Amino acid sequence: MANAIPVIAIDGPSASGKGTVAQLVATELGFHYLDSGALYRIVALATQQKNIAWDNASEVSAYAKDLHIQFTGDQVYLNNADVSDAIRSEQMGKGASEVAVHASLRAVLLNLQHSFRQAPGLVADGRDMGSVVFPDAPLKIFLTASTEVRAQRRYQQLLGKNQIANYADILLDLQQRDARDQGRAAAPLIMPTDALLLETDNLTISAAVSFILEKYWHKMQK
Repeated sequence: MANAIPVIAIDGPSASGKGTVAQLVATELGFHYLDSGALYRIVALATQQKNIAWDNASEVSAYAKDLHIQFTGDQVYLNNADVSDAIRSEQMGKGASEVAVHASLRAVLLNLQHSFRQAPGLVADGRDMGSVVFPDAPLKIFLTASTEVRAQRRYQQLLGKNQIANYADILLDLQQRDARDQGRAAAPLIMPTDALLLETDNLTISAAVSFILEKYWHKMQK
């Protein structure tokens, strides 16, 4: 039964580092990995290509039903086309936050997210993994950092990719995304009452990974 398969749910705001941490935890445990944010980035890209406005809930949701999405290692495919780099742009990050407010779209993607729960286990990161998608996850982590630290990390990340970046613009964009994610009616970004808080302002990636692994093994030994 799917519910017998363990899930580590890692939620948190944009640019908190949860994706990097989640992937490393999954690798360490030999678990499957779900980047739920990528699903919304894919929908943002697909609808943009079809000139569907991101605020048009009915059209966005209807079109998303017919998308063929595949994850193969680090590669992401949309209708058999590799969109791994395209969905990682700042514009698609903004688009993901905009389409994610639609309850109808979240319902469309729910079954797809559940399908990632396969043996021996799953590490899932997003905004509502512990609160909505996998509420029975034995370990829930809320991974966060201050907006300023997150903006600086994103700024350095873009510079490292030789992309033009402006810290003030990134900071404003993250503040706006946070407001949308926390204020939406459908599955808002919240810290579940049974989640553990992991603040990474002054933590290395390896320290964050070690924290989660320690908590997971402690849970499993009970």
